[in-house]
Amino acid sequence: MSNLRHVNAIAARLSLRPPQRRSLEILNRVTEIAPPSKAADIDAALEVIHSEYPTISGFERDFPSLCFALATGVGKTRLMGAFITYLKIAHGIDNFFVLAPNLTIYNKLIHDFTPNTPKYVFKGVAEFAISPPVLTTGETYERQIASGGQLFPTTINIFNIAKIASEVRGGKSPRIRSFREEIGESYFDYLASLPDLVLLMDESHRYRATAGMRAINELKPVLGLELTATPFTEGTRGPVAFQNVVFDYPLARAMEDGFVKEPAVVTRKDFNPAGKSAKAIEEMKLNDGIRLHETVKVELETYARENGVNIVKPFVLVIARDTSHAADLMAFIQSDDFYKGRYAGKVIQVDSSVKEEETVEKLLTVERNDNPVEIVIHVNMLKEGWDVTNLYTIIPLRAANARTLIEQSIGRGLRLPYGKRTGVTAVDRLNIVAHDRFQEIVDEANNPNSPIRLKQLILEEADFERKTKTVISSPTILTGLGLQTAQADGSTIPSGAPVQAPVFTDPAEVRVAQLAYEAFRKLSRQPEKVPSTSFLSRPEIQEKVLKEVRSQYQPPQLELEGITKPEPDIAAVIAATAQLIAERTIDIPRITVMPKGEVRAGFKPFKLDLSGIRYPAPSEELWAKHLRTDQVDIIGLSQGNLLETRLEDYVVSGLIDFPDIAYDDHADLLYDLAEQMVNHLRTYLSDDEVGQVLSLHQREIARAVHAQMQDHFWKDDTVEYHHEVRQGFTDLKETAYTALTEPPLDYRTPPADKSNMARYLFGGFAKCLSDVTKFHSDTERRLAVILEREALKWLRPAKGQFQMYYRSGSDHLEYQPDFVAETSDTILMLEPKMATQMSDKDVLSKADVAVQWCSWASEHARSYGGKPWRYVLIPHDAVSDNMTLEFLVKQFGK
Repeated sequence: MSNLRHVNAIAARLSLRPPQRRSLEILNRVTEIAPPSKAADIDAALEVIHSEYPTISGFERDFPSLCFALATGVGKTRLMGAFITYLKIAHGIDNFFVLAPNLTIYNKLIHDFTPNTPKYVFKGVAEFAISPPVLTTGETYERQIASGGQLFPTTINIFNIAKIASEVRGGKSPRIRSFREEIGESYFDYLASLPDLVLLMDESHRYRATAGMRAINELKPVLGLELTATPFTEGTRGPVAFQNVVFDYPLARAMEDGFVKEPAVVTRKDFNPAGKSAKAIEEMKLNDGIRLHETVKVELETYARENGVNIVKPFVLVIARDTSHAADLMAFIQSDDFYKGRYAGKVIQVDSSVKEEETVEKLLTVERNDNPVEIVIHVNMLKEGWDVTNLYTIIPLRAANARTLIEQSIGRGLRLPYGKRTGVTAVDRLNIVAHDRFQEIVDEANNPNSPIRLKQLILEEADFERKTKTVISSPTILTGLGLQTAQADGSTIPSGAPVQAPVFTDPAEVRVAQLAYEAFRKLSRQPEKVPSTSFLSRPEIQEKVLKEVRSQYQPPQLELEGITKPEPDIAAVIAATAQLIAERTIDIPRITVMPKGEVRAGFKPFKLDLSGIRYPAPSEELWAKHLRTDQVDIIGLSQGNLLETRLEDYVVSGLIDFPDIAYDDHADLLYDLAEQMVNHLRTYLSDDEVGQVLSLHQREIARAVHAQMQDHFWKDDTVEYHHEVRQGFTDLKETAYTALTEPPLDYRTPPADKSNMARYLFGGFAKCLSDVTKFHSDTERRLAVILEREALKWLRPAKGQFQMYYRSGSDHLEYQPDFVAETSDTILMLEPKMATQMSDKDVLSKADVAVQWCSWASEHARSYGGKPWRYVLIPHDAVSDNMTLEFLVKQFGK
C-alpha cells in the first residue's frame, strides 16, 4: 500500500505549507524506490533516484543523501519534524542524528525539538504525544550512557558539527569518539553501528569542508537529508551548485507564494552620488534608514492596534565594511551627533571583535519588546539560524556582490512576524536602503535568473519632512466624561482634535463618573433589564447604580490636613453620566447567533465546466529549464511512475487537502467529479496519458475543481438559528490610525491629493461620535458631509464593533461596515461602494449578513419601542453634497 496516506496525515497535523508538503512527498517516493538500508548499493540507489529526479547527478557523500533547497523563511525546522515523523511511522526508523553548523542553530534546534516549547516540531503528532522521542545532545549523551538509557525506541541526537569533526585543535579526538565501557565502544561508533541511523543536516552548505565531510561519512547513516537555502558553494570561478538537490524552492517562489516579505530597494528621488564624499553618502544612508525605521514602527503599531495582535518592534541591520568600520559606526550612532543620542544603548555590534556568546542572547531576543536593541551592526557574521521576524530595514555600507550575501543577509529579514502576509504594504515589506555601491544587488535582482526580485521605493525630500504618529481616535463619550483614553507612548499620541469641554472636571466628580460608566457598561449585559441607553435614566436603574457607586467611591486624599471638601452630588453625577451616554452612543446591540441542533452543509452535485482544461499528452521527455542557471533537465516518464490504483484517486486525493472538504461527507460527490474529469481527459488521451496528466498536474486540477465547487455550496436551510441579544448596547471602541503629525483636515474640504486619501486625518465634526477619523475615498468624505448635515449622530465603527462574518470562498471573514448613523426614526448601516463593484460576490455576501443582522437588531428594538435598523448599499457615483440622506435610503436601502 502506498504511504501517501501518511504524507496526507502528517501534512494536515503539522499544517505544512505546499513546499514542505512537496518535500515530504518526494521523500515518500524516494524511500519507495530506494528503501534506506545499510546493505543498499549506493550506485544502484543513485541510478534509480536519478531516473525520477534527474537533478540528482551524485550524492556527494558515501551514502544516499538528498538536498532540499528551501528559501529562508519557508520553515526548514518544521520540515525536519515532518521527515522524522514520516520515517518513524512509515518505515519504523527510530534513530536520527540532527547536525547543526554552529552554536546558534544548535541551541535553537534543541529548543524546537523539546516538548512544550512554542515552536515544538511534533505538536499535533499523536504518535509522539504520549511518548515523545528522547533527545540526546552534546551535553547529555554521556549521562544517558552512564544511566544505560541510550537505547530508546525513538532517539533524536542533536550535535554541533564541532562535536563530531575528526580533526580538532591540538590533534585530540572529540569526546564523542572516546571509548565508553558501558557500551563497549565510543558513542560515535555506537551511532555508526546502528542499522537505521538517518542524518539530517541543517544548513548543509556548511558541511562541504574536508573534516566535516569525513566525520559525516564515518557515521555511516542509511540516508542523509540536507536542508539549506544556499544549495551551492563559492568557488574561485563562482558558485558551484550541489549535485544532490532533489527539490529547489527558491526565494522568488517563496515571495510569489506570499511566505516571506517583499524586499524593496529604497533610494532618494534624483539621487546622484557624484561629488559627494563616501562619508557624506554613508551618513545620508544612515539618516534615511533610521527615518524609514521610525515610520515603519508607527505602521506596525497601528496595524497591531487595529487588529488586536501583538505589537512588533522593528529593528535595523547595518552592514559594515570591517570591524574597524563597525566600531566607528557604533560610536557615531550612540553619539549626540546622531539624532541627539536617541539610539545610545539601543545598538549592538556583531563581528569577530566581539565574542559570539556575548551577543547571541541579545540577537535571539531582539524580537522582544523588553530588548532595547533597535540597530544591529554586523560584518558578515549574521549566522544562519538567527530567525528573527522583525528585521525591516537593511542599510548596506559595503559592496554586496556575492549571491550568498544577497540570500543570507536579505534572507535574515524575510520572515513575516505574523506568519503570513497581511495585505498592509509596510508590514509585508523589507526595506533595503540603497547607495552607490549597492547597485550590484539591484542589477542582480533585475537579472532574469536572479533568485530574488526587488521592488523600488523612491523617497522624495518632502517625505522626510512628513513625520507620522499612531493617533488614537477616542469616542467622544470618554472625553466628555473626562475619562483617560489609551496610554500614549513614544510613537502614540491622542488625536489632538478640538473636542467639546468635558462635563466633569473636578477630580471627585470624574471618579464618580468613571465608576458610574463602568456600572452602566455592566448593566448593558442584561438586555432584558437595560435594552438600550434610554433605560439608563430610569429611577430603578439610577438607584441600582447609585448603590454600587457609593460602595466603591472613596474621596480623594487631600495634601493638606484639616482641609475638608464637600462630597460631590453622586446622584446628580450619575444622572448626568446616563444622559451623556445616551447622547453620545448609538445603541449597537451585541447579537450572538447559535444553531439549534447539528448544522449540515456541503456541496451539491453538479456538472463540471471542463471546456478550459486541455492538458496535452506528455511526451516521453519533459524539459525543465532552471531560471537561475539556464540548465535544462530532461526528465523521462515511465508508466511505472503512476502511484494511484484508480485514475479518479488523483483528483480525490488532491481535493481532500482543502480544509472545507471532508472526505467522509463528500466521498460520492468527489468521485463523481473525479469521474467527470477523467472521462473528459479520456476524450482525447489514452488511459496511460490520462494517468500521466493527472500525476503531473494533480494540484492544478484539484484547485480548478475546488473553485467550481464553491458555486455549489449549500447549507441546510431547515436548521434553525437562534440569535440571542447579549447586550442592549455596546461601548464604542477606540481606533488607531497612522497619520501625519499635522492638525486634522476639515472634513468639509477635499484634500488636494485625493488619490492619497488614506494619508489624511479629518476632524471638525459636530455629530461624529469620535473626535477624528480617516476616509478611504472622497466618496466616504462626502457621505460624512451629508451625515453631519442630516443625521442626529454617526460613527465609523472600529473592527470588532459588530462581530458580523460573511463567507468568502471557504473562509469566514469579519465584516466592518463603513458608517452607522442614527436619524429621528431609524438607525442606518451605510456602505458606499464603487459602482462597478455593486454585483461583486463578496459585496453581496456582506450585504446579506448585514441585512440579517439589521433584521435581528430591529426585532430587539421593537421589544422596547426603539428605532429599527436598515442597511444601505450605495454606489459611489450617487453620493454628492446635494443628495439628501432620505433620498439615498429610499433609493438604495435594503
